[in-house]
Amino acid sequence: MDTSPPSQFLVALDVEGVLTPEIWIAVANHFGIDALKRTTKDEPDYQLLMKERIRLINEHNISLVDIQSVISSLSPLDGALAFLNELRSVVSVVLLSDTFEEFIRPLMLQLENPLVLCHRLFVDEDGHISSFVERTPNQKFEAVRAFQNLNYQVIAAGDSYNDLAMIDEANAGFLFRAPDHVRTERSDLACFDEYADLLSSIKEIVGNSY
Repeated sequence: MDTSPPSQFLVALDVEGVLTPEIWIAVANHFGIDALKRTTKDEPDYQLLMKERIRLINEHNISLVDIQSVISSLSPLDGALAFLNELRSVVSVVLLSDTFEEFIRPLMLQLENPLVLCHRLFVDEDGHISSFVERTPNQKFEAVRAFQNLNYQVIAAGDSYNDLAMIDEANAGFLFRAPDHVRTERSDLACFDEYADLLSSIKEIVGNSY
């Protein structure tokens, strides 16, 4: 008789581009700084990307409050809340993001406060972002590994270069609305463009475990 416990699943989702707009693109559009439109869909080196972002916003005298004002005007992507609510009705969900606690709260409130793990900013006395600290290096991968060590079967989905490590480490992984160059480079991964298709695939995996 098999006495092993049934599989417990957990879904790890990227945030920006999957559930919410890209924050830095919104900031770029608001302040007219095209160089800020570069995201983790374009640049695999997150440290390099963030250092350039901080350089640019300080060069243009943009404070944390300025950025938070832009973020407060944003809403989750169409259908994101309904997708997330239905997903949470069948499986535990954690959001893994390379954004910052100082950025993400207004959008998380609109998504009914899911668990989100992200980074922190250093802000100087003038209110400008001086640096940042990662929760841990390669945090999406490490989070998936940690959940697996707690005997979870992890299903991961994201859209960018910085999601590939967690997708590859997960027990099952998908791309969601990834740009063409990421789809081409990782043609081995299924890529969905509609929440219904991603939800169906996750439900199939979770349902088959019981």
